[in-house]
Amino acid sequence: MAFCPNCGAQVEGKFCGSCGKPIGEATGSPAGATASAGGLQDNVAAALCYLLGVITGVLFLVIEPYNKNRDIRFHAFQSIFFCIAIFVVYILLTIIGVILPLVGSIVAGMVSLVVWLGSLVLWLLLMWKAYNRQKWVLPVIGPMAEKQAG
Repeated sequence: MAFCPNCGAQVEGKFCGSCGKPIGEATGSPAGATASAGGLQDNVAAALCYLLGVITGVLFLVIEPYNKNRDIRFHAFQSIFFCIAIFVVYILLTIIGVILPLVGSIVAGMVSLVVWLGSLVLWLLLMWKAYNRQKWVLPVIGPMAEKQAG
């Protein structure tokens, strides 16, 4: 079964029935489902960049076929920057908890719980968006990741 590389529709023949584009060699994968030389599809590699944060981000920046792909590099850098940002927030909350003994500890603990839940949801959304081939640029760290992936 062949698919159009332009629109992803099923093709029977040399032209796509949906968009009309000529089909060179019939491939067996839908649009966007290109596999890198390493064997993983690009969307799976992009989602795996977020799995273990800095570790998998750096791993996909080092492994040869994936470090050539701009989208995978973006997701790897965004994963690294996201984890660093969360780490910095936790350090600041710990400092606040130490400086202000009783009230600061309670407030820092509650804010820490909210930050943990928010970062968990954001982490899952980033993996989901990357897997679905959607580029979701986070407000501050996303442009930095795009610049590094450049």
